[in-house]
Amino acid sequence: MTTFHPAIAEVELMDGEVARVLIADKKIGIYNLGGSFYALDDTCTHMKARLSNGYIEDGFIACPVHFGKFDIRTGKAASAPCTIDVATYPVKVEDGQVLVGF
Repeated sequence: MTTFHPAIAEVELMDGEVARVLIADKKIGIYNLGGSFYALDDTCTHMKARLSNGYIEDGFIACPVHFGKFDIRTGKAASAPCTIDVATYPVKVEDGQVLVGF
């Protein structure tokens, strides 16, 4: 059963931004793409860098170390050197709060 945990207030994350949150020892990046929210594990599967320090472009997050990209909507590795997908988490918004499930 999935339990949803408060992550960030909806108004704190503007379109095209990412915020790193720590929930139950999980480092998670929360992304706002056009008013839709997504949650990904915040650690690059290639070099263990913090993805939330990367840049967002066209729905992808680029790792700040070697610039491999991940699809923010699916977590799929989208360019070399990244070949292993990053974990994703379900997200919902209730009463202005972004909630992450796991």
